[in-house]
Amino acid sequence: MKLSCSRSALLSGFQIIGSVISSRTPKEILKCAKLEAGDGKATLSGTDLEVSIRYDFDEVDVTIPGEILLSVHELVSILKESTTDSVEIELKKDEETEQDFILISSGKSEFRLSVHDPSEFPAVETFKESNYFEIPMQSFREMIRRTVFATDPESTRYALGGVLFDVEGDKLTLAATDGRRLAMVESACSYQGSEAYENNRPVIPAKAMTLIEKSLTGDEGNIQIAIRANDVIVKSGRSTIFARLVEGRFPKYRDVIPPEATHSIDLEVGTFFGAVRQAQIVTDVETRGVDFIFNSGLLTLKSVAASVGESKVEIPIPFEGDEIVITFDVRYLADFLKALDSAAHIQLQLIDSDSAAVLKTDDGYTYVIMPLSQAR
Repeated sequence: MKLSCSRSALLSGFQIIGSVISSRTPKEILKCAKLEAGDGKATLSGTDLEVSIRYDFDEVDVTIPGEILLSVHELVSILKESTTDSVEIELKKDEETEQDFILISSGKSEFRLSVHDPSEFPAVETFKESNYFEIPMQSFREMIRRTVFATDPESTRYALGGVLFDVEGDKLTLAATDGRRLAMVESACSYQGSEAYENNRPVIPAKAMTLIEKSLTGDEGNIQIAIRANDVIVKSGRSTIFARLVEGRFPKYRDVIPPEATHSIDLEVGTFFGAVRQAQIVTDVETRGVDFIFNSGLLTLKSVAASVGESKVEIPIPFEGDEIVITFDVRYLADFLKALDSAAHIQLQLIDSDSAAVLKTDDGYTYVIMPLSQAR
């Protein structure tokens, strides 16, 4: 095989492929990406056996078609350090030892890399589905950003290690929870195909969702998502992503949302997030809780950490009524707020000091957070 290609295009591909590669795998072959080239285009493939990705690019001039395996870590390092616009990759044979090697040429720099057998690399699926969902790329990227952080990949209880894909008619809901908070977002979608979709509420692994989000470049166009019995396959622009579904049942997430609130407080994201970040400074591993004290016209955030000290942050709010004191883990609030534009507004809905709080946007995003114990 021999080709030359755009350095930036190849680097983008390897960085996306690198998102699925595990550096801790004992199998050296799984630290590699498979590069296939021919007919003026090339494809990179990577897998950890649970999640796989194919990345296509056509900024390539193929002299000799073929396929090789390349170490992702080494190629990313080479491409980052290169200052040329193009890179040449060639499979060659050493005349003295008659051993194959891979020659990477970039300007005046050359790298000679060892060869692995590409036939031993696991197969990575292509998108050939006729029944699939279509969702606007920009919308789905935003939906992932607003939910995936609330998953619990370490959980063995329920299917908390992924994001629920729940469809009713032309409405898609993504939901994620770790048992202490719930992130839920809704958007429109359409179904293409001749076979009716049987909604079994599949759960897509958090790692796959993060990989999908990274692969979504640009704001135009749709992505295609095919849900199968045990796996999901997604086509988005240059990328095709395959993942096995998370086993187990997802909790009845809508039951977590409290009934109608006693108070609904309008807050600007930037102002509220600034106060949360300040309160977060005086917390430690043992004391993550911050008291949120709601009084007429004023919200006070108080935190106490024996190893750090104390803090008090105040912001004006449109609140009337009896005092409510509720303690939150501010990390969970920060996760929600940093997924939003600082100029946006949210509705913070409260019942009392012991009930879950609900935060909502006007574009279908709901976040539920449980209070911590009031005991200090």
